[in-house]
Amino acid sequence: MGHIFADITLKNAGDVTNVGRGYIKAPEVRETAVRALVDTGAGTLVINDWVQAKLGLTVVGLRRVSLGNNTKEICKVTEPVEIHWKDRQTTCPALVIADQRSVGGGDVLLGVIPLEDMDLVVDPTKQELRGAHGDEVISLVM
Repeated sequence: MGHIFADITLKNAGDVTNVGRGYIKAPEVRETAVRALVDTGAGTLVINDWVQAKLGLTVVGLRRVSLGNNTKEICKVTEPVEIHWKDRQTTCPALVIADQRSVGGGDVLLGVIPLEDMDLVVDPTKQELRGAHGDEVISLVM
C-alpha cells in the first residue's frame, strides 16, 4: 500500500474559542492548510516547528516519543489544534517534531486519535481517506 495524504486545515483552537467569546474577529484566527500524511501508526496529530509558529501554538509540555525509525526523541506538546477535513472537525493537542527541512507544512502526520474522532478510515483499495459510516459522523461511546 502506498502513502495516503489528506488536505486538512489546522486552526489555533484558542483563537476559535476567542472568536466565540467576542475577544477577536473571525479573520484573526490563525490557520493554515497542509497536506498531511495519514499515518495509522501515529497516535495523534504531529506537526513541525513551522506549523507551530504559523498557528502561534503555546507549548504546554514535553513528551518522550518513539519515531518510526526506532529512535527516541523529546518533543513539544502544544495547546489544542482544530483539525478540519472536508465537513468534519476535531480538536486535539499536537506533538511537534523538529525538522529543519520542513517549510510550509511538510511532515504533518494525521494519526489515529483525530481520525477516529472524525469517524474516518483509510480505504486501502482506493488509497484514500473516507468516512467510516459514509457521510454521517458516528462517535463511539463505550
